[in-house]
Amino acid sequence: MLRIAIVGGSGYTGIELLRILKFHPRANVVAVTSRKYAGRPAGAVFPSLHGYDDLFFTEPDVTYLSKTADWIFTAVPHKTAMSIVPQFFEAGCRIIDLSADFRLRDRRTYEIWYQAHTASEILNKAVYGMPEIYREKIAGAQLVANPGCYPTSAILPLVPLLNSKIISSKRIIADSKSGASGAGRNPSVVTLYCEVNEALKAYKVAEHRHLPEIEQELSVAAGKPVFITFTPHLVPMTRGILTTIYAQMNEKISTDRVLAVIKEFYKNSPFVRILPEGTFPDISYVRGSNFCDIGAKVDRHTNMLILISAIDNLVKGASGQAVQNLNIMAGLDESSGLGTIPLFP
Repeated sequence: MLRIAIVGGSGYTGIELLRILKFHPRANVVAVTSRKYAGRPAGAVFPSLHGYDDLFFTEPDVTYLSKTADWIFTAVPHKTAMSIVPQFFEAGCRIIDLSADFRLRDRRTYEIWYQAHTASEILNKAVYGMPEIYREKIAGAQLVANPGCYPTSAILPLVPLLNSKIISSKRIIADSKSGASGAGRNPSVVTLYCEVNEALKAYKVAEHRHLPEIEQELSVAAGKPVFITFTPHLVPMTRGILTTIYAQMNEKISTDRVLAVIKEFYKNSPFVRILPEGTFPDISYVRGSNFCDIGAKVDRHTNMLILISAIDNLVKGASGQAVQNLNIMAGLDESSGLGTIPLFP
């Protein structure tokens, strides 16, 4: 059994980790931390987690956790992660970090978009945790940086097409719409029911912190720097991300050919579903699952390619992908514990 500790278990991603790992055949969650709920059983704090009544929230004591668990999920905000991950790393634990602190390979880029990086000595030892692209590196990693939700929805559709040179690395526009859970569980005026209900708005236009993460991975795929226009939106729903991408094509090919290229690229990736021509992703068809659905359409009038992806931001965009990374690191079947059928309706 895998002895697992979750640091930061009372946020949405922490709760989702507990939900997924409950039915993982090899997972044994031996500790979960929360300063707010320390001393209380998980099942009492979150009634949806009945069955975890013998698992109590504890204070985040790194020494205790390092001795108790071999695998650590750090589901804490950026800056907090960089203060504790190095300690787990030094203790020999294997870590999947769900914050942004180890996703950007260049320290200076991180500091432009976030704050000073205090754990740069292990930054180059972190592997970007997108299984479909870095599966082999993830398998041997001690520290995996779990991707952000928006980047997951944008990177997966684009990488095969940049890699094959079907689309230009210039003039890429990504328009993403996310449910309110993407903002986290801490109370905020902007995510109050009355603020979100019957509303739709763009936010952090041309300045969202996920932008450099997206560009980093697209640049690797293209073999040269890629800069995109990225606009996120908040929509009145709980979970899910729908991303629509517009890209200039380098040649005139059919929609069917585009879909075939993407499908071939992900032929060994169980959680990427390429939809048939004329069918497009819907958030309701991935909710609660670890799937990323991708659809495409060539606009012959402009020779632009329209790509559409859908993910559950809390699963494939966070905790599900983290468990997928755990499976690969542990040498297990990549799908272990992740066989949930999407929750429709």
